[in-house]
Amino acid sequence: MYRFVLCVALWAAGPCLAGNADQDAPFEQMQTLAEQGDPEAQSNLGVMYEDGLGVPKDDKLAVKWYRKAAEQGFSEAQFTLGLMYSNGRGVPQDYKLAAKWFEKAAEQGYPDAQFNLGFMYDNGLGVPQDDKLAAKWYRKAAEQGDPRAQLNLGVMYGEGRSMPQDDKLATKWYRKAAEQGLKEAQFTLGIMYYNGQGAPQDYRLAAKWFEKAAEQGVPEAQSMLGFMYADGQGVLQDDTLAVKWYRKAAEQGSPEAQYNLAFMYGEGRGVPQDFKLAVKWYRKAAEQGFPEAQYNLGVMYDDGRGVPQDDKLAAKWYRKAAEQGHPKAQINLGVSYYNGDGVPQDFVQAYKWCSLAASEGNEKAAQCRNAVMKQMSAQQIEQAQAEAREWFQNHDKGQ
Repeated sequence: MYRFVLCVALWAAGPCLAGNADQDAPFEQMQTLAEQGDPEAQSNLGVMYEDGLGVPKDDKLAVKWYRKAAEQGFSEAQFTLGLMYSNGRGVPQDYKLAAKWFEKAAEQGYPDAQFNLGFMYDNGLGVPQDDKLAAKWYRKAAEQGDPRAQLNLGVMYGEGRSMPQDDKLATKWYRKAAEQGLKEAQFTLGIMYYNGQGAPQDYRLAAKWFEKAAEQGVPEAQSMLGFMYADGQGVLQDDTLAVKWYRKAAEQGSPEAQYNLAFMYGEGRGVPQDFKLAVKWYRKAAEQGFPEAQYNLGVMYDDGRGVPQDDKLAAKWYRKAAEQGHPKAQINLGVSYYNGDGVPQDFVQAYKWCSLAASEGNEKAAQCRNAVMKQMSAQQIEQAQAEAREWFQNHDKGQ
């Protein structure tokens, strides 16, 4: 299962003038009101300096006026002052002071400040990391309709952080954010429907939400949608559309999509069969460490499809996949050592790799191991078994 890892930065609203008649006033009139202590005018004057509206841009003067309004309890200015501290604009970056001002605005019900304060507790920025307080502030913003907070609250329910793990409540909050168009939530909601987590498994609804996220450029959603079209899950089977979505994700660097696009070229599904393009996309995924692509790239070199036949390069890519525990690559690497194809003939290495694949229940690997063993001395067998045990122990620790 692909698991989406949420990564949300502190959110900064675009500065805007407070909504009253003063927003159309000339700078001099705004400055007069601000100097007389009007907090809304002070905040608006800060916006003017921050954005260079009728005056030269000046973050330090923006901070000066935001602070005056914030100290009078004007929540919008408190929030914006928090942003200035969090981004180090007009003042040295200071997460503690950012959190201080976000909290003041959050306590007045300002949803953007509630979200940012939740994020800071979530990540321990300027405050001690605290899941309970993160959830508290995410919830307050979520209940006011903030889609980012809804998504993050869903994540916390899904992971059981500061609250009992609950896929149904996670799905509830993902849906609220998804319905507001938040692409990360749309993708995650698609995953929940695909796996039947928090809602009955429904490939049709999964495809619906993947498509919404895919259209907003989420590569993981594009890759999943391509897979669903290739297999006819929740949608009519359509290789051409599968290739379309695989390509979009592949061009954004998704190794899963690069691998699947290569497969489609190799099989001539949805596109004319083209081994050179298959190799191109297998290589891109293989260079990102995707073991299936590494194995298939080895096969292409082994067979001379799309590239000149090359035993050395075949063995190179088999090794990369084998080191990640890919059983078929382990068998092929073992056979390469047995025959001396692309590597020096070495029965110890041949036994080791075939034995490792056989431990996964692969019958062909067991046959390979037994065939190699007939060529080995007792000492060589003992050495090969020791190396296989060491590899297995190290690999197991890395899981």
